[in-house]
Amino acid sequence: MAGLIKIDEEIVTSAVASVTLTGIDSTYDVYMVKFNNVVPSADNVNLEMRFTVSGTPDTSANYDLAWKKLDATGSFGNQSSTNLTASYINIQVGGDTNEQNNGVIYIFNANNSSEYTFSTIETVYSNPFSGGLNGSQGGNVLTVAQAVDGVQFFFSTSVNHSSGTYTLYGLKK
Repeated sequence: MAGLIKIDEEIVTSAVASVTLTGIDSTYDVYMVKFNNVVPSADNVNLEMRFTVSGTPDTSANYDLAWKKLDATGSFGNQSSTNLTASYINIQVGGDTNEQNNGVIYIFNANNSSEYTFSTIETVYSNPFSGGLNGSQGGNVLTVAQAVDGVQFFFSTSVNHSSGTYTLYGLKK
């Protein structure tokens, strides 16, 4: 991928509760996270993310999100929430090896302490209930003017990651 500089990568090969990518600083204006083959250890959980500040996940109730859910079985829906303690990436994902989560997240204003940190999200995953392919497109914002230095991914209800790869890139200016 031209113009992308790899900063950090985490490959999950055994059960872990969360994955944190670090290395966001003032070097780049825009960062990109690519995740693929991400599988939880149980069904019906949400893939979520938080930004880190000084290496610690920001768990404040200051995450807002909005996105469109696209379902190959024919149903579509809108999702929006405010004042969450994390941002949803995918909802109701499955834990079988063929029910993988894949996506791309672009992060903006991450190292600007006088702006909110925004991200856009595009994902595709298998729905364990319909058996169909789902996708989502939207974004989120951390409504605190502060510099962030990383991003943490985890599943709801303390479910572990079984497998997956997360990669952080900086986009050349």
